[in-house]
Amino acid sequence: MRKTTKAVLLCLSLSLCAAGPALSAEQLKLGFVTTLTGAGGVIGKHMQDAANLAYKHLDGKIGGVESRIIYADDQQKPDVARQAVSELIKRDGVQFISGVIWSNIMLAVQPMTERSKVFLVGANAGPSQLAGKDCSPYFYSTSLSNDQPPEAVGQYLQSKKVDNVFILVPNYAAGKDDVRGFKRYYKGKVAGEVYFPLGHQDFAGEITQIRNANPEAVFLFAPGGMGIQFIKQFEQAGLKGRIPVYSVYSQDEVTLPAQREAAVGNFEGRNWTADLDNAANKKFVSSFREAYGYAPSWYAAQAYDAVMLIDSAVRAVGARLDDKPAIAAALQKADFSSVRGDFKFNTNHFPIQNFYLAEIVKEGDEFVAQRRATIFEAHPDAYVGECDMKPLAG
Repeated sequence: MRKTTKAVLLCLSLSLCAAGPALSAEQLKLGFVTTLTGAGGVIGKHMQDAANLAYKHLDGKIGGVESRIIYADDQQKPDVARQAVSELIKRDGVQFISGVIWSNIMLAVQPMTERSKVFLVGANAGPSQLAGKDCSPYFYSTSLSNDQPPEAVGQYLQSKKVDNVFILVPNYAAGKDDVRGFKRYYKGKVAGEVYFPLGHQDFAGEITQIRNANPEAVFLFAPGGMGIQFIKQFEQAGLKGRIPVYSVYSQDEVTLPAQREAAVGNFEGRNWTADLDNAANKKFVSSFREAYGYAPSWYAAQAYDAVMLIDSAVRAVGARLDDKPAIAAALQKADFSSVRGDFKFNTNHFPIQNFYLAEIVKEGDEFVAQRRATIFEAHPDAYVGECDMKPLAG
């Protein structure tokens, strides 16, 4: 493959990678696209490890049939992702694709999967277009619409009468979605609204603007390495403890091992926490820790749910992988035990789910996110009314 479009493809288990008989046409193949190299690779590792764990819990049989997961590294580049998806569909013959961290990547590859009539189960990216006007019978999400956690943070700050907030987000699709979601519920004064380049690492200028604006709080979206750098630099600037940070996708189990004390006392809006009290979540968290030696993130939780959703649909149709209308109906039913507890799809194939406020605390030698409030219960996204979902023909 050409260097610029090289995708890192990995077999899920050594037994499937070893020499042996060729895979039969009846076997299920799941392509899992995520970022495995570069700054976003730490997020991709959480998702890959979670998918591996789900596969292990299913004894290597997704939907009760012998299965294989093929991983593709999108390198956080839309052109690389498109090439990888093309190869997964045309060369590997996958029946399902899952994963995808970034909204720009999702918007680049989703039309390809729809044209090829391959089901795409998103495990993170939730661009508003796919929840609304561009919803598809071939697209399902086990994550959320990008702006739902910001909606929750906006609602919380509004309810606490915080009246002067500085907004800081990256300048791409998800950042713009997040600002819209935050402002949908937060109606107070905006002290500043700054959009920084995706991948930004030096926040000295932005922190100076925050200091000068002197807001009551900061609303932050800075996933992965961006969030690590901002939180650490915010503390180094002496603003921690003076201005609380309320974030989404920025202070979680991916970033906390690097942010450490700098994040303690800040808050995060999210759709999952490790302390949710249900059997599936307890099994997932304990098994993940035992298998990999670190705490799972909500990225991991959503990826685990994605594999379990696909498993439930394939089982429901008796592994008839060519019966796409039946598979679509089974996916919509979502008859599986989610790590989030009750799981239900809306008509646009996005979950109706709870959203929480978590506080970053130190427990022993670990830094964790503990639930402090349930902000929304059974909360639908804002775009479902724009979705005219077309059922698959029988």
